[in-house]
Formats: sequence, C-alpha cells, structure tokens
Amino acid sequence: MPSADGSPWGDLDRPPLRTAALRRALAGPTGPLSRLEVVAATASTNADLASAASDAAAWPHLSLLVAEHQQAGRGRLGRTWQTPPRAALTMSLLLRPQAPRERWPWLPLLAGVAVVRVLREVAGVQAGLKWPNDVLLPARPGEELDGPHGAGKVAGLLAEVSGDAVVVGIGLNVTTRAEELPPGGTSLREAGAATTDRDTVLRAVARELGEAVLGWEAADGDAVACGLAAATRELCLTLGLPVRVERPGTALEGVAEGIDDEGRLLVRTPSGRTEAVAAGDVTHLRDAGTAS
Repeated sequence: MPSADGSPWGDLDRPPLRTAALRRALAGPTGPLSRLEVVAATASTNADLASAASDAAAWPHLSLLVAEHQQAGRGRLGRTWQTPPRAALTMSLLLRPQAPRERWPWLPLLAGVAVVRVLREVAGVQAGLKWPNDVLLPARPGEELDGPHGAGKVAGLLAEVSGDAVVVGIGLNVTTRAEELPPGGTSLREAGAATTDRDTVLRAVARELGEAVLGWEAADGDAVACGLAAATRELCLTLGLPVRVERPGTALEGVAEGIDDEGRLLVRTPSGRTEAVAAGDVTHLRDAGTAS
C-alpha cells in the first residue's frame, strides 16, 4: 500500500513508469513515437493534448502523453472518471492524420484493435472489442468472453478532433483491484494476465499503435485496403448480438449485423430495417435481464 509520505515506491505492486528508458525505446530514432511525456498527475491527458494541439512544432504527429494519475479522465457524453495512482495506463496519442478527414472516424477503432491485439499477445488474456470504443475481458478468469458471467470493461477509448489533429485517449486498468473498480469493470490483475508490468504493456501498445497508424496512412486512410476493416470485424464482440444503442434523445434496439466500410455499426431493427450508426452508447443485451 502507499507509504505515509506519498512516495511512488510505497506500493510495490504499483511502481512508477521508467520514463527515461521508455523514452529511449519509444521516442528514439527507431521508435514509433515522435515525443513521449510522462506526468505525475493531470486532470485529463486528452484535454491537455487538445489544448496543445495548435503547437505542431512542440507536439508533432505521434506524440504520446501519459499520466501516472489521471484525476478527471474524459469519457463519452462528458463523463469523467479516475483511477488510483499508477494502477492504470492513462494516456493520449496526438495524431495529425495524413489521410482524408472523412476517414478519421476509423481512428478510435484502430486504437481499439491495437489494444486488443496487445492484450492477447502480450498479456495473454482473451480480449475483444465492443463497438465503438471499449475493450472487454471475461468477467472471471478462465471463462470465455460469452461465458455465464459475461464480460468486463478493461479499457475505454475516446477520440476528439482539435483543429488538424485527433487526440485518441486510452484508459487501461492494469493493477486495479476489485474493490477499486466501477460496476462492470475489470483489470489485467483481476483477469489473471501474464503480465501487469505497465512498462511492458505501454511499450507494446505504443509500437502496435504506431505501426497501425502508419499502415492506415499508407493506404490513404482506406480501412479496407490496409486490413483495418477486416480486423475490426474479426475482433468485435458486438457483431451478432442484440444491442441497444443510445443517442441523444433517442434509442435504437436490434441485432448488430455488421460494420460498414465507414466504420458504422449496422443494426437490424425488429421491423427488418437496417440502420447505420456512426456514434452512440451500445449495450450488449445478452439475454433477458442481463446486459454488458
């Protein structure tokens, strides 16, 4: 547990990130990032980068800001959240996309796919993507994602446009304990992950994100051509499920049948009509009385 003097080494289960080593590995000549900054605490890394986005010289394409303690993280629909210090990876990636603006809506899905791949390959957990911006794990270790207890949210993503930039925020629960998690949440620790070393996970996520962004840009933002559309459909847990999609002033229920080439969720309503949803809060309706 934390020491009385507030030292970052007081909780040995939650050591601070090794900033100098991370910067050498990730923001050096062969790294995936142009800039990496780690701050002790901030209200919101997304808000910080959105404010700094106008300074392209200081914050170029593929700059990453990480906070050891994010006190008022930004979620969808103006929601805020926070995690205990050093229990999560809370970070935002600033992009100046070299692709047509109409293709930018694929970026939160690109980030979600990157996180899912890292959690599967590096953390050894069964992760999946909930359209459009959540990453889920089985609610209990050893179960399947569609097991009797459903899935828990381990990460959330939020993309915000600021001028010619896009800021993609990622909050990933790493060593968060059960009593510290919100309802419906989980963490790598609670899921029995192969590693809960935040340095290891951060390195892998940064490299996967950098590679994915460059591949997407090389295809001029064409998600089909670069394989992003296929990967999203493969990893998306939402497809095939009955869902409720909540949007300002309205709600839609039906079966999630697909994701179109613009990244929109295709929902077939009980009347047989298919509606393309560009944004909204999605609830998986697993069965009567159970949702995730």
